[in-house]
Amino acid sequence: MASHREVVINDDEPTSPRAFIELMALERLEDTTLSHPDTPEPEKIQRFRSLAKPYNPGHGSRAFGGHVYAQSAYAASKTVAKGFVIHDMTGSFIRGGKPYTPYVYTVRHIRDGFMYSTRSVDARQAGKICFSCICSFKRDEKQRLFEHQPASAQKRFASILSARRPEEQPVSPSVDAEWWIENIRQGNIPEHTFPGLDVRKTDMMGYNSTQDVKSHPEKYRQLTQYRLLGSPDEDPKATLEQIREREEAGEYDNLYACAHMYSSDKNSLLLIPRALGIGHWSDMASLTLTVVVHHHAEALRMIDWESVRDGGVGVDGDLPMKWFVQEGWTPRAAENRAMHESYLWSPDGTLLGTSFQDSMFRLKKAKL
Repeated sequence: MASHREVVINDDEPTSPRAFIELMALERLEDTTLSHPDTPEPEKIQRFRSLAKPYNPGHGSRAFGGHVYAQSAYAASKTVAKGFVIHDMTGSFIRGGKPYTPYVYTVRHIRDGFMYSTRSVDARQAGKICFSCICSFKRDEKQRLFEHQPASAQKRFASILSARRPEEQPVSPSVDAEWWIENIRQGNIPEHTFPGLDVRKTDMMGYNSTQDVKSHPEKYRQLTQYRLLGSPDEDPKATLEQIREREEAGEYDNLYACAHMYSSDKNSLLLIPRALGIGHWSDMASLTLTVVVHHHAEALRMIDWESVRDGGVGVDGDLPMKWFVQEGWTPRAAENRAMHESYLWSPDGTLLGTSFQDSMFRLKKAKL
């Protein structure tokens, strides 16, 4: 996340692809192996290079962290057997990503089991590791013997979510801070469109302005509504029938999981100073991010087939997409660090996923 001083305006900056599938596009590189003296078989390593420019929030020198997070998972998904879908990923942000330097992903095969497979991914720019993660995949066991979850955001915030349709909510800003929003309003800074997903910041209608929430920042809540942009199919000529058949077969499930991961990091940390009533800070950056995907199959799929009419093409030529809800909050801040957590809710109120993010958060420059 860029600090105030890192804002650089460049109106000629090239934009990222609009469709999420194009944003995640990878080029396959030559595989390598790594030998260990205590193992009989060499370790297989598969390599990929990013093809699209990542989003650059705040026009600063850093790429959006959600891009390398989601694309690392997407690269790992290219190395597992059919039927394995991401269920858990923990990653560490080591260096700030650069917007104009391709990421090279090295995917190590840690384990290939019958029900679970595990991958380690290192993302490099110019040969240096900037992000590293462990990504786990599992098969659908097709058993629902027990289940529990908290009351959904759709129930607890029914009046807020029903007040306006998602597409009538304001677009989530590049930097969700008052100083940025005011500069946009005055025309001092051009707002670049967030690629891959349509993300809307829900008007909380005074929920966070109560004295109870102000006195207890852990009660602060921000709802974000998001949907996929573009077709999930790599083939731009794929027919509606082909897309539906492939979705029902689970061919897009890992792409959808990556889209939920990608959205979970949008303006996530900027909730923290809002909840704490802090208007200015010196440094803010992600340290680690964990996303756990609780449900697979229909719960994470993003095309709204019930709304498909007359060939299935909607506004801007897109397929109609479902609106998902992210419910974010901050449970803890101390020692120049702060936590962001969130629930990811499917349209029917299913708790699809949970995110946990540890961040650096400084009000003053560190003295070394």
